[in-house]
Order: sequence, then C-alpha cells, then structure tokens
Amino acid sequence: MSHIKFKKLKDLCDVPGVPGREHRVRAHIRNELKNEWADHVFTDEMGNLHAVKLAHKALRDNARKVMIACHMDEIGFMVNYIDSEGFVYVQPLGGFDPRNLFSRRVKVITNNGDYPAVMNPEGLPIHLSKPEDRKNIPGADEFVLDLGLGKDTLNQVSVGDYVVMDEPYMEMGNKIVSKALDNRIACYMGIKLLEDLEHIDLNINLHVVFTVQEEVGLRGAKTAAMIVNPDISIGVDVTLSCDTPGVPPRKYVTTQGKGCSIGVRDSSFISDKDLVEFATHTAETYNIDYQKVVSAGGGMDGAAMQQAGQGSSAIAISVGTRYIHTVTEMVDMHDLRCAMKLLEKIIKDI
Repeated sequence: MSHIKFKKLKDLCDVPGVPGREHRVRAHIRNELKNEWADHVFTDEMGNLHAVKLAHKALRDNARKVMIACHMDEIGFMVNYIDSEGFVYVQPLGGFDPRNLFSRRVKVITNNGDYPAVMNPEGLPIHLSKPEDRKNIPGADEFVLDLGLGKDTLNQVSVGDYVVMDEPYMEMGNKIVSKALDNRIACYMGIKLLEDLEHIDLNINLHVVFTVQEEVGLRGAKTAAMIVNPDISIGVDVTLSCDTPGVPPRKYVTTQGKGCSIGVRDSSFISDKDLVEFATHTAETYNIDYQKVVSAGGGMDGAAMQQAGQGSSAIAISVGTRYIHTVTEMVDMHDLRCAMKLLEKIIKDI
C-alpha cells in the first residue's frame, strides 16, 4: 500500500460504530486524546465524549463557552430477524438509498466477534428473474445478509447486533474515499484541534464533544448541549458536493477543491449571521479558501446545539463530500486542510 497521508483519519474510519453503538469509536478517540490536551475528559450518560480545554486562569470563570460537535456514528444497520436457515435481516440506522446496497460486503458486529457477510436483495438472480423484476428497487429492509455459516449463524448473531459496510479506506490522487467520512472526518478534526491548541492560552472555555446518534436525529448533541449550555456552537461535519456529471452547477452545493464550507443554511437550521461574517472574515484574513453553503436538504448537530436549553448562536464548518451516504464518500484533501485551518483560527480569534 502506498503511503497514507491521513493515517489517523484512516484508523478512525476503520472503527465500526453506528447510532447507539459508538462505544468502539469513543474508546479509540479517548485513546488518541493525550491528557495534556484537555483539562477535563468525560463521557456523559448518553455516551457523548467531552474534552474540555479551559480559558487561561484570568478569564476562566467568566469566559464564553464554545461547543464543537463532531458526531461519531456512521450509517449502518441493526439485526432485527434471523430465519431458520441463518439468513439475517436488518433495519437501517440512518439514511440509505437502496440503489447503493446491491451486492455489498458488510461486517456484522456481535459480542462473539466480527463476522464478514454479503448483502443482497431477496429474490431470483439475473438468470432466472424477469426484466420487469429487475426494474424494481427493493427497500432497505428487503436486503438479506449471508454470513456463509448456515444455521450456525443462529448461534453467533443476535437481534440487536449491528452491521457496517466493509470497504477499505483509500487515498486516490488528492482525494480521500471511505465508507465513514461522515463523520469520522470531524472526529479527526476535533482531535487535531485539541493537539494543535496544546500550548495555546484561549480566551474561551472550549468544549469539543464527540457526539452520538446524529444520523438518527441529532440526539447526542441535544443532550450534550444541555450539559454544556454553550454561548457559541460550531457543528463540524461533511456537506454535499454534487459537482459530478448529471447535476447542473446551481445544484452543486459545494465544488471540490475550492475550499472548506461555511454553512449558512440547511434544512435543520440557519446559522447566526454574525458568526457567518466572522468566519468568512477569518478565512479571508488567513487566506483560507472557503465556500458559503446554502443547502435545501441535510441536517447536522449545529441545529441541536442552537436549539437546546436557552439556545446559542451557531454555525457549521464542513467539508464538501461527493457520493455521501455510500461506501464511496469522497473528499478533497485541500478542502479538509482548509477546514482544519479555519476551525483552528476561529477558536484562537473568537
């Protein structure tokens, strides 16, 4: 394998963790966080991992609280039925387009270990099916997992076990491809931010929170924000990059290679106007390429933080991603580096 430029990101993407089952991801991140990077690290009752870096002592008691949310969960499935022959049925955790699920390799995560499996829809193969049958797109709950174990699957897999896609992380040219860039890319950015701020005195109390269950309704960020009660909230995530054939430029949302994304609006929230202006000014001051994003769809943790408790001003810093919610999620390395730099400068200057 050629040299991996973002090895820590690769390692994060390789760890399985779906909504409500983020424990392995949380343990991996906790292991990555050095004790000197944060003043406090704790896990709340819902499973969010909090890393708190306090302002320097002269300001600490009255400093504003800034919360950054980086969700740990990836889309996946949960086992809901196993038939007498050992075929496994699942329910989706997160949004899937079933057209992307045909003939996939997956991994079933159980208390007995991790098992490779293949995912295919119910029904006849191409040699026996009728043309009209092949036009139908089955629902996500009509796909079946085959572990190759036959009836012994019943002894290894249980209802409630979870399933992730089993595809390798790749770096191709100046692109990164993985099944779980949404949202391990933000987890990577959160870890790197704390590392880069190790010897920096801040004017704010910084709460970097690695959240749970974002893909099923922004649930972890909502409870974490109730604990933190932030003055300013920054959601870090991926966003749409539809700059591919068959899409008119007005619907690109972002264009890869043109910089990170400053989120103005999506279907879940509208960013604070002053924060948008501050972020764009910061990007221009430090010559960071950026794109302002207004999207008709999608949602992210920034919305949950903005609305929790007494509310807070909020903004999104994102990385444009092609083929989102598939095993071929793709980002541009330049856009990722811009997002990392912008986030650091915002935290230092806010």
